[in-house]
Amino acid sequence: MSVGFVMLVHTALDRAAQVARHLAASGCPVVIHADRKVPRAEFEPFARGLADVPGIAFAGRRHRCEWGMWGIVGATLDACGDLLTAHPGLRHVYLCSGSCLPLRPLPELQAYLAARPETDFIESVTIDDVVWTKGGFDHDRFALRFPVSFRKRRRLFDAVTRAQKRLGMARPLPEGIAPHLGSQWWCLSRTTLEAILRDPRRRELDRFFRSVWIPDESYFQTLVRVHGRRVESRSLTLSKFDHFGRPHSFYDDHLQLLRRSDCFFARKIWPRADRLYASFLSNDPKVTKNAEPNPGKIDRLFSHATDRRVQGRPGLIMQSRFPARRLDAPRTAAAYSVFSGFAETLPGFETWLGRATGLRVHGHLFAPARAEFAGGARIWNGCLPDSAALRDYNPEAFLANLVWATRGERQCFMFGPADAQEVMRFVAGDPNAQVSIVAGAWALALFAREQAGELTGGALRKEAARLQKVELAHLALMRSGWVKARVRAWSLAEFLEAPMENLAPILDEIAPRAPRRPTEAPVLAPLDGFGAFLQRLRNDGMNLHLPGDFPVGHAPTPPGDARPRPYLVR
Repeated sequence: MSVGFVMLVHTALDRAAQVARHLAASGCPVVIHADRKVPRAEFEPFARGLADVPGIAFAGRRHRCEWGMWGIVGATLDACGDLLTAHPGLRHVYLCSGSCLPLRPLPELQAYLAARPETDFIESVTIDDVVWTKGGFDHDRFALRFPVSFRKRRRLFDAVTRAQKRLGMARPLPEGIAPHLGSQWWCLSRTTLEAILRDPRRRELDRFFRSVWIPDESYFQTLVRVHGRRVESRSLTLSKFDHFGRPHSFYDDHLQLLRRSDCFFARKIWPRADRLYASFLSNDPKVTKNAEPNPGKIDRLFSHATDRRVQGRPGLIMQSRFPARRLDAPRTAAAYSVFSGFAETLPGFETWLGRATGLRVHGHLFAPARAEFAGGARIWNGCLPDSAALRDYNPEAFLANLVWATRGERQCFMFGPADAQEVMRFVAGDPNAQVSIVAGAWALALFAREQAGELTGGALRKEAARLQKVELAHLALMRSGWVKARVRAWSLAEFLEAPMENLAPILDEIAPRAPRRPTEAPVLAPLDGFGAFLQRLRNDGMNLHLPGDFPVGHAPTPPGDARPRPYLVR
């Protein structure tokens, strides 16, 4: 016999019994240790069901196995002693749990170990090189004492740990011991395991490791470096952990993934994964690979899953998980453009931009009354309604959902100081956002309202002051040092000096593959009397400066300027 198994069980006893029968039927003796916390009503039927199976025995002493405490190591030592005593011909002992599952035929494992009779397969890394500890300790787990359970008595655990650090109660390591850490699941040669069990310093070492934190990750990993002849620092069992340090569970839909790993065992298998148990507990020679175990084949998938779990997909925040916010991470799924002041400066700009670029161009998505979707639609992709109340409940999610639901088609929308402003902090921090601002363009809309008789006198001045104040805050936000959006801003007067020249870089960015450049220029808003309108506001006491400098007698084409203007004047 080349290999025997020590199986630690505490739950899903029916699955553990199924695997134990498979191991014994394959010629591998098994010693099972059942956690003393397992109720007698569950343990006794489990033991009776395996009593008649040749090759299966139970550990003579049952330990209480608390996570992070000595019980797991004590149970393993006793069970290994029982196994080696009962089967003097064994060359290797394989430690597994009741939730482990063989991924390859057992004869393959037997042949693999027979060809390596003196090799110990155990992950064993010096504490200086460990990078996987999650919220735990590396050096402190050996220097301090941990007499209480981390999970059951967390407050007392923290208090005892803090007190030891404050009092400087560090203890020395046993002579000749270099602490190592690694996975609990190993396969050791008989020579090494007997040397550990019969070590003349066994009592001293056990006493030291009893108060080490999580000794099952360090006891055998450290002592194998003292007694092992040839150590391969890797486990033959596939076990993966998430970014919290919790083990991944494998389900039926992981069947092909597990086969690709070429590992001999996997942990941790969901007890109700019927397809996995039916597929792997067969010893089918057709699936024999004789390949070297290589969990690295699937490491990339697990790394990608961890990134997805922590960061999510750009622009998609699920109810079950909110990814950590990073200033440099995209907040939406695709690039989009925001135009502030363009609809007021260039009436019909939405239609013109859509024709010029072939993109989807919305009106003011954050207008007070409703979201102005392109074409006057009431509902948009992803069942987004135009309701202002629903939109303003979570404007960030509204924008992120809009961009997510229209992936592959760049979205453009208008914005202004009269719109709901809360979303712009989200936009400012989004690398996917392109923001173009014509500051003071709202004055053109007020000018049109004055000419129509809708707004005059003090009410007009107050509204102008309010809009200027809002836009000043908007501009200050967009000029912040942390802004990740690509921002362009002009005063109204600057933009009107050369509208098409100012629009050109925007068009090049949002539609670089446009089949042809626009043959018509956008129509410019009427400007006759606009300079006098701005002066009247100043005369009424308003500090009006965002639109820029417009002479009182401003005309669209200044006298004496013979250059053709690249816009149409209505």
